[in-house]
Amino acid sequence: MMNQPAFMLSRNGSFGAENLGANAIAMIKNLCFTLFVVGVLVFTIIAATYQPEDPLFHPSSKMTTFLTSNSNATFKSDIGVVKTGEDFVASNQTAFETFINITDVDNAAQATTTPEETEATSETGECRTDEPVNCRDPDVFHLLMRFTIERFQDIHFYRFGKPVAGNNASSCHMAWRFRPKEGKAAAFYKDYRSFALVRAENCTLTVAGIGDYHSGGNARKRRGRGRGKNREKDKEVFEKVPAKVDENPVALPDVGEIVDDSLPTVESEGSFGHGKYLIYSGGGDRCKSMNQYLWSFMCMLGEAQYLNRTLVMDLSMCLSKMYTSSGQDEEGKDFRFYFDFEHLMDSAPVLDQTQFWSDWGKWQKKDGLSLHLVEDFKVAPTKLANVKDTVIMRKFGAVEPDNYWYRVCEGEAESVIQRPWHMAWKSRRLLDIASAISARMNWDFDAVHVERGEKAANKEQWPNLERDTSPEALLSALNYKIEDGRNLYVATNEKDTSFFDPLKDKYSTHFLDEYNDLWNTESDWYAEMTKLNNGNPVEFDGYMRISVDTEVFLRGKKQIETFNDLTKDGINTCTTSAS
Repeated sequence: MMNQPAFMLSRNGSFGAENLGANAIAMIKNLCFTLFVVGVLVFTIIAATYQPEDPLFHPSSKMTTFLTSNSNATFKSDIGVVKTGEDFVASNQTAFETFINITDVDNAAQATTTPEETEATSETGECRTDEPVNCRDPDVFHLLMRFTIERFQDIHFYRFGKPVAGNNASSCHMAWRFRPKEGKAAAFYKDYRSFALVRAENCTLTVAGIGDYHSGGNARKRRGRGRGKNREKDKEVFEKVPAKVDENPVALPDVGEIVDDSLPTVESEGSFGHGKYLIYSGGGDRCKSMNQYLWSFMCMLGEAQYLNRTLVMDLSMCLSKMYTSSGQDEEGKDFRFYFDFEHLMDSAPVLDQTQFWSDWGKWQKKDGLSLHLVEDFKVAPTKLANVKDTVIMRKFGAVEPDNYWYRVCEGEAESVIQRPWHMAWKSRRLLDIASAISARMNWDFDAVHVERGEKAANKEQWPNLERDTSPEALLSALNYKIEDGRNLYVATNEKDTSFFDPLKDKYSTHFLDEYNDLWNTESDWYAEMTKLNNGNPVEFDGYMRISVDTEVFLRGKKQIETFNDLTKDGINTCTTSAS
């Protein structure tokens, strides 16, 4: 026994039969604690590093199933307006917190008027009531700001531009940046209006009247030169210093500003040759729904960002027949009709495909520029990261759905390609029409969305929709939600708006077509779009109508939706093929 190894003594002492139970329990406790610590660590790492691939929180495979599904589920690819980057920005931005009020204007007025000036004015006593108004006078500026703030009670003001001369000697034009007090969209808006001023016998000026939305065209300044953060700032403004400033503020649309979406050009042959480019050619996304187009476009833009290449894009579009009055797919549309190309240029390097191929033809052979062709969407972006050729061209075939652009971002690519939603915004020209309609209701209205049309006629999928959206049902549903006498904007696909006449007894109803002067042949929108389209007129098509109708609805103080608020049809009836 004296020669027995020490470890045998330890084993006999610690692991005797009488101690087995206690030791086993201790080991199990230690093991459980270890697993718990590891689990917490793994969970913490995942939570800290996880970022959803897309704002819809769906993997690409499920979006592919959704977009290609022929299911008759009530939740399916619809003709509604696509969501873009600004829709995913929270409305409680720091930039919205600091706005101008009457006290700020009064303080500014006192700071610019000295006692000596006041005394000198009273001593002269000379006054000419027919003297032209000096719109650059600080007192006139303060008068107009004060009048505007008092006039529009449902608006927060963030910046006023100094007034300029109007159309006659007693008129001034002034612009301002604003946002509805109860605004739900993360955006700023710009208005510029004409003011009529009158001078009393003692030469005191008062505002006799104010024009309609965008009536003060002389105050509509083009934004400073440069793009993005390098854009020059207008110094002739009155604005309040923010209480706090974000280090990396989120870019926000300025609806109402002059849009500069002229096509970008390459500065020189040298800069063209040193550039790296990505092009998608062909594919089956053309003439599909706007949802599919944008989902594919964002995949292409995401790959260009990942590869650090300039995106060469085809600005020509085909509008799906689901949006056209002819019932046929319509070519000849332009990306800039529907999306904010200026913001895209501010956010990422992009070129127009037509201009690019023109430059390529001039300099490709001369400068020895090369092209790398990829004909299989399964070639992951990671495999192209080290390609040195000037151009990477993805060429898509004729077999659907393998020729859809968004297939590139599936599988392995899904972990590396981030769709840059913040770079894609809706057309600010269309948003400005929605703002003009809202302004005519003084931004003080409620809205109801009434979906009828084909869905109401389809009793199999929506058995109660027609009944639930009848005038009688609407009056009953709105009775406890909308106060009598309110401005009520009705966003609807019902072609005969007289259908809603019974609502007029309780509400002041408004419909999209009441405002067609905002896009008819005499409108600013029509003139700008014709110029953009090389002198060819542009139709205010079905998608534009849906877009503006939806945006006005979203600006209502109260918003009543068809599904869930008016009817329970289509609620919780999705099939797996559409989920």
